[in-house]
Amino acid sequence: MYLAKEVKADIFKKYSGDEKNTGSAEGQIALFTHRINHLTGHLKKNRKDFNTERSLVRLVGKRRSLLDYLKKKDIERYRAIVKELGLRK
Repeated sequence: MYLAKEVKADIFKKYSGDEKNTGSAEGQIALFTHRINHLTGHLKKNRKDFNTERSLVRLVGKRRSLLDYLKKKDIERYRAIVKELGLRK
């Protein structure tokens, strides 16, 4: 698998505050962003991989849902994670 346990723990530690806090919205958004970037690179090389393309679209939708939830619950946390991950230009 492309994502080692240590890398995943580092992502959650950096964005959630604790590596065991895997349920936080910020940690999940950061993990989805990491996976989206990985799949985007794969699709640039393999343009006809439609299963990966479908998975990418589903991941983007999941991330969008989490971002909408976070925006509704706490706008400051939303702005912080968007700025930190560089999601909006």
